[in-house]
Amino acid sequence: MRFKRSQRIQELILEEISKVVQSGLKDPRIGFATVTKVELSDNLKHAKIFISVMGSEQEKTDTLEGLQSAKGFIRNTLGKNLYLKFLPELEFRRDDNADHVEKISRILNELHSEPGSQPL
Repeated sequence: MRFKRSQRIQELILEEISKVVQSGLKDPRIGFATVTKVELSDNLKHAKIFISVMGSEQEKTDTLEGLQSAKGFIRNTLGKNLYLKFLPELEFRRDDNADHVEKISRILNELHSEPGSQPL
């Protein structure tokens, strides 16, 4: 099975942005953030970067604002590390998937631990 070029570049962008977020940014607004997924358009012009942030709602908002302001630095770093003709326009979005998983797990645990309930 052959992969589309955009899928291969997606993986490279995910890896490079993860490195930059973990070690290269000095913005105090950016908290404990993890790059979870990158969606790249087929023409390689636009990239949606999904970020999972640990912390309060205010910390999550501040982290996204910090990443938006560091967008130029991140694109510059991508340009140095990836040899692409065109760099995609970056759009950072919050990934709330971990919050949903935690909420569902908590609900299932509460249902399972109710007295008189039958084990599944």
